[in-house]
Amino acid sequence: MKSSTSFRIAFVVALGATLLACAKQESRNQASMEAASPAAAAAPVADTAAEAAGGGLARTRSEAPDETQLTSSAATYTDAQRKFIRTAQANFRVQDVYQAALAIEDAVAAQGGFVTGNEIAADVQNTTRQSIGGGKLVELAEYTVRGELTVRVPSDKTQPFLRSIAKYMEFLDRRNFAAADAQFELLRQQLAYQRNQEAQQELGQAKDEGGKLGQKATVISARNEAKSSRDEALIAQKEFEDRVEFATLNLSLYQLPKLRRTEMTDMEAAVRDSGPGFFSRLGDSLSAGWFGLLEVVLVLIHLWPLWLALTLGWLALRALRRKRA
Repeated sequence: MKSSTSFRIAFVVALGATLLACAKQESRNQASMEAASPAAAAAPVADTAAEAAGGGLARTRSEAPDETQLTSSAATYTDAQRKFIRTAQANFRVQDVYQAALAIEDAVAAQGGFVTGNEIAADVQNTTRQSIGGGKLVELAEYTVRGELTVRVPSDKTQPFLRSIAKYMEFLDRRNFAAADAQFELLRQQLAYQRNQEAQQELGQAKDEGGKLGQKATVISARNEAKSSRDEALIAQKEFEDRVEFATLNLSLYQLPKLRRTEMTDMEAAVRDSGPGFFSRLGDSLSAGWFGLLEVVLVLIHLWPLWLALTLGWLALRALRRKRA
């Protein structure tokens, strides 16, 4: 009997110890899972954020032009026997037009060039107005800032200049390079200048040789015309040489559309609120109706001959009916 009781007590103690150990192990596992859950939850978020950041960066890098997109032999080719008039046009998107325009002007100055035109304007596409109460309106306007720059840089600095401004471009829409062979036009300008110079010398000799007064006057007039032609030829030659020495670049900038929010006075609400009240308008309406009725009475009285004729006709018709009866 004692052994049976001892066995039962030992069994109960062993069972209690086993249950206590299992409970402790389960609590440890639960704590470990709770501690690991925030890290596990944060990991996908971090991965997603990193993926989004990486994807956005990849898209930005893929959209932004590199220097090779702004490279062309038309901007770099040189020939000792030829002269080129270089021109270029580019249309691209920037983050901020005003800041990009200032940076481009600095890049032009760094290459020894100058700016001949800088125009920036905001183009408003859509405008919506909505009342917000209190006699106020809110205006939402979508607008795009655009800029037009015309710059001149040394012809041999065209390519370095374009490469230096590539970092300000977010997306290149269009670019165009041209190099016009100017050697023959330049030669034509030089020959024209020489012809006018020789004509002036010949006219000067004819003037010194003497002659009649009329002949001298004709020679002097012709010489003045020759001087004018010489000057025009010289100016044309210098302008042509300047176009050869300095390339002309037309740059069109724009940025992504932005939203402008403006609060303003609601004029319709102000007029409505400052107008007369209901009872005042009711009194005005009654007064206007009364005067309208009086006007109708006056019009009817004004037609008294008609009413008199109708009355006499009715009386005559009535008397005729009685006589027949």
